Amino acid sequence: MTGYLLKFIGIYFACLFKFISGPVLGAAAGFSLFEIVLVSVGGMMTTVVTLTFVGDWFKSYWDLKISPNRKRFSPKSRKIVRVWRKFGPIWIAVFTPLFLTPIGGTIVMNAFNVEKKKIILYMFGSALFWSVVLGGSIHWILSIPFFDTLLR
Repeated sequence: MTGYLLKFIGIYFACLFKFISGPVLGAAAGFSLFEIVLVSVGGMMTTVVTLTFVGDWFKSYWDLKISPNRKRFSPKSRKIVRVWRKFGPIWIAVFTPLFLTPIGGTIVMNAFNVEKKKIILYMFGSALFWSVVLGGSIHWILSIPFFDTLLR
């Protein structure tokens, strides 16, 4: 039981920073699909909720104390605005587990002043969808006899 909890907590902490680690490490640890979904969504949503509510404080601290004389329009900021206009908050949430980290996606959404309720809702839906898809895919691939014998 202690070993199981240590595995679960370790994978949970990995999911705080990188979502894809949940399905991959969960399958490697022998977790069921439900456990993979639980640990992946739990880790990502802990980061999302924390950064959503700390985001206002962080944004005001960053603007006032750290970078008072920064350029408003840089190539990087223009690229971020272009991506935001093209995709919007729903697609940023959809792409977050695959290409960004939970931290990156939440910071982008906070930077564009998306409502806290919407950030949490969109990120939860995205985390739930991708954890089921990725966890199910990994379980399906591991059920193929060739891969099962290859991994032994």
